[in-house]
Amino acid sequence: MILRLCNYYVTQLHSSKKEVFMHSTKLSKQHWLLILTLSLLTFVLGTSEFVIVGILTDISSSLNMTNVKAGTLVSAFAITFAIATPLVMSVTSHLPKRKWMLFLIASFIILNALCIISTSYIMLLILRIMTAIVTGVLISLAMIVASETIPIKKRGLAISFVFGGFTLANVVGVPIGIVIAEDYGWNATFMLTTFLGALAFLASFFVLPHKLSQVRSSIRDQFSLLTKPRILMAFFIPTLGFGATYAVFTYLVPILKEMGSPNKSISIILFSYGFISIFSNILAGKIASRNAIGRLRFVFLVQAVVLTSLFWTTNHFVLGLINIGLMSLMAILLTTSTQLYLIDLAGIYQPKATGLAASLMPVASNVGIAFGSALGGFVYHQGNLMNVAWVGGIIAVCASLLTFFSHQLDRKQNTSE
Repeated sequence: MILRLCNYYVTQLHSSKKEVFMHSTKLSKQHWLLILTLSLLTFVLGTSEFVIVGILTDISSSLNMTNVKAGTLVSAFAITFAIATPLVMSVTSHLPKRKWMLFLIASFIILNALCIISTSYIMLLILRIMTAIVTGVLISLAMIVASETIPIKKRGLAISFVFGGFTLANVVGVPIGIVIAEDYGWNATFMLTTFLGALAFLASFFVLPHKLSQVRSSIRDQFSLLTKPRILMAFFIPTLGFGATYAVFTYLVPILKEMGSPNKSISIILFSYGFISIFSNILAGKIASRNAIGRLRFVFLVQAVVLTSLFWTTNHFVLGLINIGLMSLMAILLTTSTQLYLIDLAGIYQPKATGLAASLMPVASNVGIAFGSALGGFVYHQGNLMNVAWVGGIIAVCASLLTFFSHQLDRKQNTSE
C-alpha cells in the first residue's frame, strides 16, 4: 500500500513538472535532483567496476587461486561490457526507460549481494559477467536520460556531472572499498556496493521521470547505425583519446619509480592524479557547452604536447609531477563532448538508435584503454620506458586529425543544409 502511494505521488509530481523538464532554459530544482541522482548511480557503478582491481589479492588468497586467474575477473568484466552493452541496448530499446532502469538497479543490488556469499571462482566470475552487462546498459541509459530531459544548452554540464560519478568512484569509492577489504575482508567490499546500490535505487525511484522517450525499432534498424561512416569516425575519436592517455597511465607506477618517487608516496601521487581528474571533468562540461568538436580538435593537440613532454620532464622530479598533473587534467576532457556527439549524430542518421549510440562512448573508452595499454606495453618492453610518452603523443595527434576531419564534414553538412 505504501509503495502504491509513493508511486502515485511520484507520477503526479513528474506529470506536473514535465513541461519544466523538457522546455526550461535553465536548470530547475528537478533538473538538479535528476543530475545528482544519475551521478550517484554512475558513482555506484564505477565503484563496483573499479574496486575489484584493488581487492584481487584478497580474493585470490581467499579462494585459493593465483593472482593471474583472479585477474580474469577484471578482463571478463571489460570484455563483456564492451560486447554486451550495444547488443542489449539494441534489443531492449522498446522498453520503458524508467521501469527498465529500476529493474536493472535492483538486479545490480542482487548480483552484488550474491558476491558477498560467493565461495568459488566460477560463481564470482558469472556474477561479475552479469554485473558487467547491467553496468554497461545502466550507464548508457543514464546518458540518454540526461541528454533527453535537460535543456539543450545545459546538456554538457549534465553529462559532465554524470561522468563525474566515475571520477568520484576512483577518488573516493575505490579507496574506501579497499580499506574495508583490508579490515573486514573482500566480501565486505561487496556489502558496500550493495548498500550504495540500494541508495541509488531509492533515489532513482523518486526522481526518475515517468514520461521518457520510448522508441520501437528492429535490431536491424539499430545496428544499421554502425554502417554509417560518420558514426564509426566518431567512435574512434574517444577510442584514440583514451588510448593516448592509457599508453602512459598504465605504466605510471614504474615511471614514478624511475623518477625516484619513494614507495610510500606513490599512493599519494595516484590519489592526487585522481583528484585532479575531477577538474578535468568540470572542464569537459565547459568544452561541450559550445562548438564541442571544434574545441576538441585543439584539446587533443595540447594533450599530445603534455604526453610527449613527459619524455624530458620526468628527468626532474618536480617538473615530472607537474607534467603528470597536467596529464590528469587532460585525461577526460573528451568524454562529455564525444558522448553528446555520438547521440546527436544518431539523431541525424538513425533516430531510432540513440540508445545504441549512447552505449558507444563507454565501449570506445574500454577499447581505447585496452589498445593504449597494449601498445604502450609493447614499446615499453622493447627498450626505454619513457618511449611510452611518444606513443601517447602520437595517438593523441591521430585523435586530433580525426576530430579535424569530422569537424570539416560537419561544417560542409551544415552549409549544404
